Amino acid sequence: MSADRLSNMSKEVKPESVSLCPLGTAAAPEQELLCIFGTGDFGHSLGQRLLQSGYRIVYGSRRPHSCAPLPRGAQVTSHAAAAQSATLVFVCIHREHYDFLETLAPQLRGKVLVDVSNNLKKDLYPEANAEYLQRLIPGAHVVKAFNTLSAWALQNGPSDASRQVYLCGNSAEAKQGVATVATKLGFTVLDRGSLSAARELEDFPLQLFPEWRLPLRLAIGLTAFFFFYVVMRDVLYTYVGQGKDISFRIMVSMANKVFPIVSLIMLSLCYLPGVIAAFLQLYRGSKYKHYVRFKIAASTISKFKANQTVEFDTTLAWRTDSYFSVGILGFGLYVLLGITSLPSVSNALSWREFSFIQSKLGYLTLFFCTFHTYLYGWNKFLTPSYYKWYTPPAYMLSLVVPTVVIVLKLLIILPCVDRSLTRIRRGWERTDPEDDSKNTLLT
Repeated sequence: MSADRLSNMSKEVKPESVSLCPLGTAAAPEQELLCIFGTGDFGHSLGQRLLQSGYRIVYGSRRPHSCAPLPRGAQVTSHAAAAQSATLVFVCIHREHYDFLETLAPQLRGKVLVDVSNNLKKDLYPEANAEYLQRLIPGAHVVKAFNTLSAWALQNGPSDASRQVYLCGNSAEAKQGVATVATKLGFTVLDRGSLSAARELEDFPLQLFPEWRLPLRLAIGLTAFFFFYVVMRDVLYTYVGQGKDISFRIMVSMANKVFPIVSLIMLSLCYLPGVIAAFLQLYRGSKYKHYVRFKIAASTISKFKANQTVEFDTTLAWRTDSYFSVGILGFGLYVLLGITSLPSVSNALSWREFSFIQSKLGYLTLFFCTFHTYLYGWNKFLTPSYYKWYTPPAYMLSLVVPTVVIVLKLLIILPCVDRSLTRIRRGWERTDPEDDSKNTLLT
């Protein structure tokens, strides 16, 4: 090979080798600078979260040299200087301190102001905080956002229940900028429209279990009904018929009857809509205790005093042990269902895991709890003395809804029914012969 050819090859290779450089020497893109007014708990948590997501943070404070400790890597300066350095400003202060922002109107002109404030109660002011802020600084673009999150949610990430960020504003471009930041933090953004929806967003954190109102009312109603029902059958009936005052049992014995009854009915009501919906889809062809121990002990003591011996009853022993073992199993599964219903736990489960626990294990829990109640009743329904004032025992009433749900579920899981239901839920629809004949005539 000639020397000229070697020199030509070296000239060709040299430029390629020069272009390969370490990644660390490449110019990194400049991180976006965001501003936060307020150094309280929320402002501190928000700044820490933004820093972890790759943003640069500057805090605006009225006392830059004596404010609370800030996240490492953040800068702090006066409000005016901080406002000039960033185009997006998080206003993490209370509404009663908004007045000083009016003096910063020139520095905030054209900037995006994210109002995260909330009030102590509804209708505290004639207008929403975000609307008031927009009126103070008309040259800025106010966006209401992040007010439904807590400082704890920002510190621990979106793996808990507070994973949604609601926002509203009059500028689509400003809302898009805030949505980009929220998405980068790992939250889901829900746009509620113009700034007129700010009052609705500010009322969200003031709601106390809004989706629990119907279940709570139902639970309270069932508890009150069964409590008075049990008191009437046990306490009043004993007082009227035998002249004995056993009202002291209200505190423990009555509660030990009422609460399991209500919990069993509430559990069965969770699954009742599902089985009813399944039968409707098939029809339409389209998808579009302590008290027990007390009684046994009282009977044993009375026979002991009378010096009577009774042959050991294995049937009663099997019934008693089965009653307790099934009850323990049902209680354990009940606790498991309750724990997996917590948002912080359910978010850590996959959809298949959550569906398996809430559906498969849920019905198993219902079965064990219902079977536990049947073992408690055993053959009492055949004894007339248990029908005080011609009313059935409370445990019999508690078995109505669970039994209906279990029977309907057993019908649904029959192979022939389950096959048809699966096809319907996958989109299959039963065709009507009349519709087919009409289609034939039309064609």
